[in-house]
Amino acid sequence: MKGLFRKRNQKAKEITTDSFNVDETIPHHIAIIMDGNGRWAQKKFMPRIAGHKEGMNTVKKVTKRASEIGVKVLSLYAFSTENWKRPDEEVNFLMQLPVDFFDTFVPELMEQNVKVQVMGFTEKLPNHTRKAVEKAISDTEKNTGMVLNFALNYGGRSELLEASKTLAEKVKTGEIDVEDITESLFEESLMTRNLEEYQNVDFMIRTSGEERISNFMLWQNAYSEFYFSKVLWPDFDEQALEDAIGIYQKRHRRFGGL
Repeated sequence: MKGLFRKRNQKAKEITTDSFNVDETIPHHIAIIMDGNGRWAQKKFMPRIAGHKEGMNTVKKVTKRASEIGVKVLSLYAFSTENWKRPDEEVNFLMQLPVDFFDTFVPELMEQNVKVQVMGFTEKLPNHTRKAVEKAISDTEKNTGMVLNFALNYGGRSELLEASKTLAEKVKTGEIDVEDITESLFEESLMTRNLEEYQNVDFMIRTSGEERISNFMLWQNAYSEFYFSKVLWPDFDEQALEDAIGIYQKRHRRFGGL
């Protein structure tokens, strides 16, 4: 199972920066709540969808930089189960974004050896969105570098409910006993199970100044470090990512110990 993440060239060693120390710990799994697209557009007297379009370009920049410095998994909250409540025009645009994103970015992901994965209730996505996602996963499935993990039509509570139902069904059919249910077994039923040893988040970033996790990876964020940036997502560039990692490196993760 752990063979999925093969050893790669240590590109981080070749990078010089004042924001963080390449010789110190780089978080294996970074999760980002990409917030502020709409406010960015409104400040520029543009429609909200313009902010989402610019946010897509930020995804490309941050993905490349994260891959270069040695991040193993980058999880991005692209569309939540609650986002369907937004106006139809905005939802339709957001459903088209993965099509446009993967159409232009997959060749670069191939060059970067980045593997695409998606978690969420993708069966409920429009056909054109689902097909674009499936194609990107297929095109990059043999890549062995960083995993770019999109949360698309995802909700943390729903994920936990589905995992509980899966285990309950196994108990019902006699496949397992209640006493067999452990944290590790529970994690095998989560949407992040394919991330293997990196499925739990080390560093969670939210942009735009809001300080909440909005139903994002509730189990996986149990012991992650949190960083709330005031920068709106379209303005969150490579330097902002490096600055955030520099803050992470100054923290001491105790996991309930001393």
